[in-house]
Amino acid sequence: MIDILSIFGLILGVGAILLGQYLDGGHLSTLVNGPAALIVLGGTFGAVMLQSPMNVFLRGLRLFAWVFIPPRYYVEETIVRIVDWSNIARKEGLLGLEIVAEEEEDLFARKGLELLVDGSEPEVMRSIMELEIDAKESFDILATKIYEAMGGFSPTIGIIGAVMGLIHVMGNLSDPSKLGSGIAVAFVATIYGVGAANLLFIPISSKLKTLVGNEVRYREMIVEGLVSIAEGENPRNIQRKLEGYLDKTRDD
Repeated sequence: MIDILSIFGLILGVGAILLGQYLDGGHLSTLVNGPAALIVLGGTFGAVMLQSPMNVFLRGLRLFAWVFIPPRYYVEETIVRIVDWSNIARKEGLLGLEIVAEEEEDLFARKGLELLVDGSEPEVMRSIMELEIDAKESFDILATKIYEAMGGFSPTIGIIGAVMGLIHVMGNLSDPSKLGSGIAVAFVATIYGVGAANLLFIPISSKLKTLVGNEVRYREMIVEGLVSIAEGENPRNIQRKLEGYLDKTRDD
């Protein structure tokens, strides 16, 4: 499902700047400058590539899609499934979940069900599954930080572009016809650097961290449910316990 808020926010942020430029009597074409864009975007991505391991950088690029098409977690449906698993375990024993585990599409939940069927102790189950949650969370948070880093680099590289433009200006003071392009690069590069940081990179990083947190809480709910089954809790109590996750993970 497309995140309308992200799309609207991007359009509003960029549109407000462009509209303000137009209403102030400026021409929108003055904000379009290829060399400035090359300096800022190329320099920013180059710096992030230099500081990031390959797997982290690639994971960060893949997570970008989450900004506009975030993963959807069907929390209520999952609670119902977990309660159903609990009822099966009470009636048929833990081995009755073997077929359920084989048919489960969620790999994380399947792993937990397999641990249940194998008769693992509740605390062992919790330890194994929480370790996987922590490892994935740490990796994904590292991946989101590439956008945070871009937000730090781009304004500085924009200043570099501005200085380069001024150097061009100073070197052509004797030829007024060449001053305009240098001044344009100088100011537009600064706009690109600061604008990209505050309208794109930093908001993207913050949103991705929130989405990673949602995934963690969803998986923690699954762990809590499966461990409760292993401990032999009443299905109704399991349902009441898991309903506490609804407001924290629901994707409205």
